[in-house]
Amino acid sequence: MNRKPNNLSRLLPLLVVSLLLASCEKMLMPSDMEATPTATFDYLWEKVDQQYAFFDVKNVNWDMVRETLRPRVYDDMSDDSLFRVLAAMLNTLDDGHVNIVSPFDMSHCEGVYWRMIYNTNYDANIVKQHYLRTNYHTTGAFVWNRIADGRVVYIRYGSFSDNANPADFKTVLDANKDAEAIVLDIRQNGGGAILYMWQLLSCFDHPADMPLYTSQIKSGPAHHEFSDPVTVTAPDTTAACPPCRLPVAVLTDRGTYSAGSFFALCAKEYPNITVVGDTTGGGLGLPNGGQLPNGWYYRFSLTRTLSLDGFNYENGVPPDVVVRLIPGQTSSDNVIDQACNLLLNINCRVIGH
Repeated sequence: MNRKPNNLSRLLPLLVVSLLLASCEKMLMPSDMEATPTATFDYLWEKVDQQYAFFDVKNVNWDMVRETLRPRVYDDMSDDSLFRVLAAMLNTLDDGHVNIVSPFDMSHCEGVYWRMIYNTNYDANIVKQHYLRTNYHTTGAFVWNRIADGRVVYIRYGSFSDNANPADFKTVLDANKDAEAIVLDIRQNGGGAILYMWQLLSCFDHPADMPLYTSQIKSGPAHHEFSDPVTVTAPDTTAACPPCRLPVAVLTDRGTYSAGSFFALCAKEYPNITVVGDTTGGGLGLPNGGQLPNGWYYRFSLTRTLSLDGFNYENGVPPDVVVRLIPGQTSSDNVIDQACNLLLNINCRVIGH
């Protein structure tokens, strides 16, 4: 039984509605709407108020945001000044999927950015020098080598913007048939294409029709109005990558965002996968948007994702096992080491392959 098409068919109504919201926005915008700064501010504030999905977990008083920032807007202000006010308004949501785009700039969430930088659980130099080493291998988007006396395959997948081709993952598995476990490192993976997340998940073994999470789309103007939840199940393994049954540790940190967080949330449901490291950066909503009266564009999250127990991990998916990188290390990564200890009860720093 093929479950991946079922996933897509269940998600299709949410995707179609969200795309229609964006594509029809300009058509539905009143032709006589002013393109003034005040009209633009009011339009964006109202769109977020009615369609944004995460007021309940962001702890933001949206009315107070308007009260604070609306007096700073006037109709003869410069575009640059207006941009800064609109960006400040959106930044109160503390959401990396929220942006405003003008011809001269694009806003970004400072809170998410600084959490990624200051709460990193990953040191690329240590990994390259002491785990991947000079004899590393590159197979598609996967960079890998054997560690832990040759018993563990360490795989680095740095971005879901790079095609997680199941055939490439199979090539890695075929080259390491005698391995006993896998460490899949997605720390500082800021996301990308959700399709590649599904492709990578399709490489791991799981029970038939295993549920992963539920998804809802904003369905009304009130902050609590959402569509009925849609349960999303695990994708089938395919001939391109027969199911991997080895024990797997997926490594995460605050820089694991968007599709990376989705992958972590899903991985927690797989019986042979353990998520190790730090809480992810979040970003579990589908971002979409449209055009403002002055011609600029915006986007924000209009769907929400809930774990099977009903919890909203938009602010970050916690690991199964918390391991934070010890500062000041120069030749070892205790996150990788402890993941190996968990999988094999050995010291991962004993390198022999």
